[in-house]
Amino acid sequence: MSPFFRKRTKSEQPKQTIPKSEIMIENEDKRITSNLKSNIEHFHKIFKNDMDFLIREFHVGGKSAALLCLTSLVEREEVERDIIQPLQEQTNLNMTIISSIPTILEKDILYHADVQKEKNLSTLIQSITLGKVIVLLEGVEEAILFDAIRQEKRAIDQPETERVVRGPKDGFIEQISTNVALLRYRLPVPEFRIEKTEVGTRTRTKVAVCFLEDIANDTLLKEVKTRIDAIQIDGVLDAGYIEQFIQDNPWSPFPQIQNTERPDKVVGNLLEGRVAILVEGSPFALIAPATFNQFYQTSEDYYDRWLITSAIRTIRILALIFSLTFSSFYVTVLSFHPELIPSGFVVAASSGRHGVPFPVFVEVLLMEIAMEILREATIRMPQQVGGALSIVGVLVVGQAAVQAGFVSPITVVIIALSTIGSFATPSYNAATSFRMLRFPLIILAGTFGLLGLAVGIVLILNHMIGLRSFGVPFMSPISPGDASSNKDSIIRAPLNWLKARPKEINPKNKKRVGGRVKDKAEHNFLSKDGGKPDET
Repeated sequence: MSPFFRKRTKSEQPKQTIPKSEIMIENEDKRITSNLKSNIEHFHKIFKNDMDFLIREFHVGGKSAALLCLTSLVEREEVERDIIQPLQEQTNLNMTIISSIPTILEKDILYHADVQKEKNLSTLIQSITLGKVIVLLEGVEEAILFDAIRQEKRAIDQPETERVVRGPKDGFIEQISTNVALLRYRLPVPEFRIEKTEVGTRTRTKVAVCFLEDIANDTLLKEVKTRIDAIQIDGVLDAGYIEQFIQDNPWSPFPQIQNTERPDKVVGNLLEGRVAILVEGSPFALIAPATFNQFYQTSEDYYDRWLITSAIRTIRILALIFSLTFSSFYVTVLSFHPELIPSGFVVAASSGRHGVPFPVFVEVLLMEIAMEILREATIRMPQQVGGALSIVGVLVVGQAAVQAGFVSPITVVIIALSTIGSFATPSYNAATSFRMLRFPLIILAGTFGLLGLAVGIVLILNHMIGLRSFGVPFMSPISPGDASSNKDSIIRAPLNWLKARPKEINPKNKKRVGGRVKDKAEHNFLSKDGGKPDET
């Protein structure tokens, strides 16, 4: 059985078709006529009094013509230079054979690179809303389409959510064409494929599926395309829409598809055999399938020495475990098992809680909620105010709460350390999942003690082991274990040891690294003059 086969979830079963636009349905089977005035009136009726709808009438070879577009979407200088000017300059054009006029204009007169011919009204209406220009001619039952869209975009800058010290500093932006160019720049090979589709009956959002044809598994690729094509929604505004529709288990708190703003990270995953998904209007790319170890790794891990990287990865894992269990373990020890506290800390722990009106369970739960509120407020506030708000919240409010006797100083320290541990996780959505899981663990620990904490951890681990991402086990290569893939898991072995691509993805081409450069250099050096080094 293929590792990517799975039973579809209820949310992915065939659904009732989302209704399309009434205007598009009404004009679906209609075509433009040879009467220019009638065609203009029809388009004017559709777009009515839209302030950016332009109808520019002029003459081509003595015949009436009209240019229609939405000025807010097109590049006006390009329209005037490459479309209107060459058309109006044709004063001696032979207009006797009406049916051949669009072909003559396309092949002999127009300068524009992207020229198409179209008769269907619904297609023409859709083209105008997508930023294209159409030209209608008197007596011709065919319109000429030009792609002259103007894209307003921000500059390419370093990703805000995935900053690195060493490595490329460019990141994706909202325009899918720019994002594709960033990937093409790093993968200048003909095997790099980018297949486009559209999702959303009203937004018609462009979605690009990117993969390396000679590496990516065909079954995985087919499954990704099938799930995207099965999406039925009226609009897609961000890659998060696609992620929620194509994930295996929508009830899981853990992300099953990785998202990133970094082109180098996407290319690294494509070279492993994964599939990337780009969405128009979103600066985040989706990577499938995803495994747990991807969420505590960064692209910078491969740019530095393997010993340093392995140590940092271990620290991240410890910080992740620390942030998940430290608060609940503190509740367990003080509420049910005080004998676990070392004798040297008994006095400090008991004296710090003197006068606090709440039990430890309630105290920690309230502090965790307050910390999440503070974090959310800091994120949503303007950047100029957010930093000051976090400092005021932590220092002023925390100190005031301790002096007022609402919380103990040691509880503030525990919550602060637990929160700092969650910041060590590079992936924001994975860190959020573990932060949210702290609350059920605290409730279990405060209700059943160490037994409740152990049961909660076992349930989380059991759920993670049973989770799948496009059929790939979420905890691979740890469970099921694979020695070769574990070289790039909790630790990162030297690059020349990582000779094979991850087995769990089942790529076509499994080898990615040859022998060591040093070994080859020594062999070439010693092979001179009968195997002796050159004394000169």
